[in-house]
Amino acid sequence: MKTLLNGSASTGDQEVSGEVLAIRGGRPLKGRVEVKGAKNLVTKAMVAALLGETVSILRDVPDISDVQVVRSLLEVHGVTVVESEEGTLHLDPSGAVTAHFEEIDAHAGASRIPILFCGPLLHLLGEALIPDLGGCRIGDRPINFHMDALRAFGAVVDKSYEGIRITAPNGLHGADIVLPYPSVGATEQVLLTAVRAKGTTELRNAAIEPEIMDLIAVLQKMGAIISYEPNRVIVIEGVESLRGYDHRAIFDRNEAASWACAALATDGDIFVGGARQQEMLTFLNVFRKAGGWFDVREDGIQFRRDGALKPVVVETDVHPGFMTDWQQPLIVALTQAEGRSVVHETVYENRLGFTAALNQMGADIVVHPHGIDAPGRRVPRRALEQAAVIVGPTPLHGADVEVPDLRGGYSYVIAALAAEGESVVRNVGIIRRGYEKFFSKLDALGADFDVIG
Repeated sequence: MKTLLNGSASTGDQEVSGEVLAIRGGRPLKGRVEVKGAKNLVTKAMVAALLGETVSILRDVPDISDVQVVRSLLEVHGVTVVESEEGTLHLDPSGAVTAHFEEIDAHAGASRIPILFCGPLLHLLGEALIPDLGGCRIGDRPINFHMDALRAFGAVVDKSYEGIRITAPNGLHGADIVLPYPSVGATEQVLLTAVRAKGTTELRNAAIEPEIMDLIAVLQKMGAIISYEPNRVIVIEGVESLRGYDHRAIFDRNEAASWACAALATDGDIFVGGARQQEMLTFLNVFRKAGGWFDVREDGIQFRRDGALKPVVVETDVHPGFMTDWQQPLIVALTQAEGRSVVHETVYENRLGFTAALNQMGADIVVHPHGIDAPGRRVPRRALEQAAVIVGPTPLHGADVEVPDLRGGYSYVIAALAAEGESVVRNVGIIRRGYEKFFSKLDALGADFDVIG
């Protein structure tokens, strides 16, 4: 049971304002949790509502802070957002207006979502404003892919001390675009811009994550003409107008994988309601190799250990590879595997920094800042890649740690729950960016913790 500092009990996350958890570990997590729509789809589908001439309805929307940020940004731009029932949003763009830099910046906070407003706002209002962008501190996330794509469509990009102002004095037209890297954000930018540009757009080296495919489904419901061709090629034929959509978001596979890793790390047994096998094939293979057991059911997937944990070698990559968001909670579990595991991080150059705190808790992890040459590599080496070598099993013990980013923060909590003794985890508010009702779910799984508010 978690308690507030004043001693009053609480099981609803909305009642909790604390940013610090005191966790007493050594107890397996057991029970059921539900996952709703994917953060990486829901926030983009909300932006897509700007493109429609009628009201859009988005279902299975999680109650997370990133959704609240996008809702605030939409409302600043004059979009009416109403929650008709839990998890169902109605988005009416008929009153859309231009916002000021200060308003956008005040509501955006650390989010990088404002950049995806560009295409829809250019079509709707003729200009878009972007303040300085934030986001998790996990490495270089340049916006040049986005700006280059917008210029290809005919947009004019002007920079100032306030941020970036983008206009389209002659309208937007189709373009042939080749991404240097299959960036998810840049692919979303092209899709949200091309659907109403004049002419045809061909995007090569596109990201093809399940959330991208679900965004394409949303846009097709709105009246867009989009085809996916072999070898990461997406073709978009621009249309003059789009209508609103009614869509149920794809489940959050990142959250599902996180709870699966929590079952491994704590020797628990967790059923993740709403999880589906197809979108998690790559993860499930690694989970099984690492000594995990799972049972795919109609309404979700059950996860637990199958004997002693085993070392694995993992290379993160864009879909259909092993997601970078999966490696952080997996590394916590690998500290308990018998032998030497290696995680090659090829997507972000600073995503292994969180392991220093795990070492503080007793883990044996060495980070190679320039990666490791190894035979049998399937993912092409990148200049920015790193590698972590994890040797286990090593008993974990309590420590005082501070959350660095969303997935790293979740990993700290799970490490603390797997450790003996008490840990203090600070800055846990970041975790609510991507995990709905996080404290309530921990409570339901039998975690022993207090919220210090």
